[in-house]
Formats: sequence, C-alpha cells, structure tokens
Amino acid sequence: MTSTRSAIQIPEWEELDKKRELWIEWNTRSLALASLLAALYGGYVFYFAFASFGPLQIRLVDAFLPLSVLFGPPAIVGVTIGCFIGNFFGSPYGIVDILGGPVANLVAATLAWMVTKGKFRGSWLLAIALEIVVVSMIVGTYLVALGAAPGVPAWVGWVEFLGSEVVAIGVLGYPLLKGVARAIQRNPILGAENPS
Repeated sequence: MTSTRSAIQIPEWEELDKKRELWIEWNTRSLALASLLAALYGGYVFYFAFASFGPLQIRLVDAFLPLSVLFGPPAIVGVTIGCFIGNFFGSPYGIVDILGGPVANLVAATLAWMVTKGKFRGSWLLAIALEIVVVSMIVGTYLVALGAAPGVPAWVGWVEFLGSEVVAIGVLGYPLLKGVARAIQRNPILGAENPS
C-alpha cells in the first residue's frame, strides 16, 4: 500500500518538507556547536574587554567566523549570539554596539557560508576576505560615528578595523578552518555541512 502523500504532490506538503529539512539540520550536535561557539566568543569578549572594545581593538575570537564555511548555520548562530552576549556585558558603546556587532558577524558569516556553497576553487579565501571586509566596514562605521571627533570620515574606522580583522580572521581564522577541515576528513563522525 502506498501513501497518498507520495502519490499526490501537494504544494503545502512540499513547503512543510522544506521547513522540516531546515529543522532536521538542528540536531543535538548543531545545538551543541552553536552553544559552544557562543559561550567561547562571549566569554572571550567579556574577559578580554580591554582588547575587545574601542577604536583600536583586536578580537582574536573573530577567528571563529570562518568556521561558518564548514558548519553553516550552527556556527553562524554561535558567533552571532556570542557577540551579542559579549557586547551586552562589556560594551561601553551601548545599544549600537550590542546590536551592531552581532549584525556584522551574522552578515559576514552568512555571506561566507553562502559563497562556499558553490565549492569553486578559492571560495574559502573569498569567504575569508568577505568576512574581513564586512566586519571592518560595519563595525568601523558605527564606531567612528559614535566615538570619533566630528568630521572624521568612515573610511578611517574601516582602516582601523581592517588590520585587526586581517589578523583575527585571516591569519588565525584561516589556519583554524583548514585544521578543523583536516580533522573532519580524518574523522568524519565530527561532521560538517560543507567540507572541501
């Protein structure tokens, strides 16, 4: 006996299947990864507030952003929530930084993940470059608007952040991404959404 569901194509059921597939991606491992990244990111920002806030800052924990290439939505959610938590408890810039930082991480990590879904040669490097530029532009712009002397152009903030993001995301994050990818290839039980 066949089910009528497989014999008849109903658009509402197809839509439910798509939503169900998205939900299935969020298993225990995904939730644990998002929670771990959020806790590590938030904890780093809070405990290293002296280096995490201000016009010249370096958040070494931004090295976790490239993990969105491998793990997709769980890593994106983890670095976004972690940034929100860290900024909520430590930012001297108030609501703009509490919301702006997580938005920068969300946009950067999502773009990186989307770029690498195409799996073309050099997609990881393009994803890393996008993350560096997006975070530098978003955070650099609002920090100049909040804390700089009147008349200072936004590009000053971009340049200030570009160096720190190149170090965190490019110099630290890219090797971390490659190392985690190698570990996953050796032990597939670790799992990843987009291994290369």
